[in-house]
Amino acid sequence: MQRIILLCASSVIVSLAGCAQNSAKQKTSPQKDQKEIKVGGRCEGCEAIFESFVSFDKLNSVDTLPDFNETGPRIEISGTIYQPDGKTPAPGIILYVYHTDQKGLYSTKGNETGWGKRHGYIRGWMKTNERGEYKFYTLVPASYPNSTNPKHIHPTIKEPGKSEYWIDEFVFDDDPLLPEKERNRTKPVGGGGVLKTYTKDGMLRATRNIILGMNVADYPTQ
Repeated sequence: MQRIILLCASSVIVSLAGCAQNSAKQKTSPQKDQKEIKVGGRCEGCEAIFESFVSFDKLNSVDTLPDFNETGPRIEISGTIYQPDGKTPAPGIILYVYHTDQKGLYSTKGNETGWGKRHGYIRGWMKTNERGEYKFYTLVPASYPNSTNPKHIHPTIKEPGKSEYWIDEFVFDDDPLLPEKERNRTKPVGGGGVLKTYTKDGMLRATRNIILGMNVADYPTQ
């Protein structure tokens, strides 16, 4: 009984976290900085990071993606984003994520615009807090139908003064479709993206720390 109460309380807190960010939606999206350094090479779809309905200065470090209350394996993913030295926390960094639904599709609700038509409705935006931390709640995505692609979550990073860029996808260590070469990448972009999940309070949890600029093409050296 005590565990059930804790789970219910946790669900309420998570729902409130998502509602708090969603309720702050505005009609205008964040604007792209025209005086930034171009990094990361070709980045098709990275401009979707600017489709947030919440201005960047009002984003939270925690987000609940729209699928979280649907049927499927719930997961909390959290971590710290560090400066290129790998030690200093990086506050104010925007992280955009999106992934497939439980059928392996980038499903839509029908009212999407821009990149939302391709990325689907399961996406979210966060801004790291003063300790460089981020966290999001979602369901573990499914692999593409009839494919050998491992299940994954797409991330895009936007830091001040630099263009938006991809980092390695979030993938899952227990996924039988995950190739060994992906599991042991020698030059992971942004740091390793392989998630090792564990269960706590009835929900999967995983941690991924990110290092800005790590193995990112055209990233300026310090």
